[in-house]
Amino acid sequence: MVEQRTVGRPVNVRGAPAQEETRSTMTHAEEGPPRRRRGLVVLVVLVVVLAAAAAAYVLRPWESDAAAPEKAPELGLVVPVDPISVNLADGHYLRLGFSIQLKKGATKDLQVARALDIAIATYSGKDVAEVNDPARREELKAELLTQLSATFKEVVDVYLTDYVTQ
Repeated sequence: MVEQRTVGRPVNVRGAPAQEETRSTMTHAEEGPPRRRRGLVVLVVLVVVLAAAAAAYVLRPWESDAAAPEKAPELGLVVPVDPISVNLADGHYLRLGFSIQLKKGATKDLQVARALDIAIATYSGKDVAEVNDPARREELKAELLTQLSATFKEVVDVYLTDYVTQ
């Protein structure tokens, strides 16, 4: 028996040349979708990194004069104010003496009468229980300091030196 072999392209049943799948076309066909997925993953990661960088840039606290904490002023003179009696509610009174801490460089020419008027307005008419309560006493002291600081720009702090109720 003689075997015949054709050299050349294989022919399918109808006589048209058959298409061979070569190893290279199979590799490209199989690598197509994973490459697209890999590209998609890279793109998503890139977007997330850019979004994080933008958020860090926007939310980062920048050092500025407005955000920086205010430096405490240097302390200067302390002006004592003579004790006074302030009328409280129900016939009671408060003997109140205080000193005013000024900023460094401020002159001692503080209008003590005006400071006394502010203190009288702050404390008068309060109940004895109210002025004797330590928490409320601190609140009243802070209120006095706020009013004195608004009136006299050089005031830094207030120290209670005499505080007696009856």
